[in-house]
Amino acid sequence: MWVVDAIAAAIQVPGVRLLNRTSDADHNRSVLTVAGPPDAVVEGLFQSVRVAASEINMFEHKGVHPRLGAADVAPIVPIQRISLEECAVLARQLGRRIGNELKLPVFLYEAAAVLPERRNLANLRNSHFQFEELAQVIQEPAHAPDFGPAHMGSAGACIVGARPFLIAFNIYLTCEDVEIAKTIARQIRERDGGLPAVKALGLLVEGQAQVSINLTDFRRTSLAIVMERVRALATQQGVQIDRGELIGMLPQDALVDLAAHYLQTPDLQAAHILEYALHL
Repeated sequence: MWVVDAIAAAIQVPGVRLLNRTSDADHNRSVLTVAGPPDAVVEGLFQSVRVAASEINMFEHKGVHPRLGAADVAPIVPIQRISLEECAVLARQLGRRIGNELKLPVFLYEAAAVLPERRNLANLRNSHFQFEELAQVIQEPAHAPDFGPAHMGSAGACIVGARPFLIAFNIYLTCEDVEIAKTIARQIRERDGGLPAVKALGLLVEGQAQVSINLTDFRRTSLAIVMERVRALATQQGVQIDRGELIGMLPQDALVDLAAHYLQTPDLQAAHILEYALHL
């Protein structure tokens, strides 16, 4: 864990607050959530990528979660007093600096993407195309990075972008059959005709089937809708939901929507939460 400690320390430059840190041994992945003024956040991200690139050898790295590099993905998210378009400009600046100074191949995605086909993260990185595969084809024009060398060293590549807030949520099933999780993932993800704003993979984690979900817009599809859809599909397969797992953080409105659904109280608002009112 000392490597993650070093990365977490590097990202906390003056002005940057570390809000949350999550690590998982099976995924072999850590997620850091920070907030702060734009210039400070960009500097913190650069420093964290620098440390990750120097301390993590992707030729020795294994994990069930798809990945292209030691500093796999660095999204810049608008929270207050900044637009998504402004975040995209910052992301391109960060990507260029990582490519030029750290000599890492950098791919831009979502709002920062230069190539339309790279807007969707799934087109850059999935369970069938990871670090090992990219290392073989990165010199081909179709796989050339947006910044940095067309060469994969021990730190791999870095994906940099700007996007709205994303909720990462895993659902564990009461079975060890990963094919059931993969089937459910295909049924719920948007690209295969499932729920809007839902990306999903089926994984095997600690001997248990897991549906790993990225909810890219909880206003289009709420967490409650995702949960109930997975529950129904799991029941069809003869299994149940064992538990859920939040990775990182989620917006307060997403939690209010979830409570409103299960309490059957459609007019529930953040203003009804005691701590919220006390902090106004």
